[in-house]
Amino acid sequence: MDAAALRGICLGFPGAFEDFPFGPETSVFKVRAAVSGGSRHETKMFALSAMQQADFSVSLKCEPALAEQLRAAHPEISGAWHLNKKHWNGVRLDGSLPDSMVRDMVEDSYDLVVASLSRRQQEQLGWARLAGGRR
Repeated sequence: MDAAALRGICLGFPGAFEDFPFGPETSVFKVRAAVSGGSRHETKMFALSAMQQADFSVSLKCEPALAEQLRAAHPEISGAWHLNKKHWNGVRLDGSLPDSMVRDMVEDSYDLVVASLSRRQQEQLGWARLAGGRR
């Protein structure tokens, strides 16, 4: 997987956008949903990457038990640097993991973040419909 593919996956989710709060070299992918009253938006990060092929990796939110299982099974997955390692995995994107697996982990990260939003915000994003079968 390359930076363009990762960016495409991350930006393909409803309400997703790319931000650069740490400078132009670090992409932070967030989801944006309107807060009651409509005058402001709540944003939450679901992926972070330096997007450089030299040491290409992405940090993704993960359920704690699954995070441990993934780290035990795949040397390319570890606790995310500078983030809560209980809830965030660092995933090395050197081609060792199948793109479909990376795509699934990005989607799971997005879903975990959107699940923490209010039901109204989830509905604004169309997520309640998408995740309806999981509840």
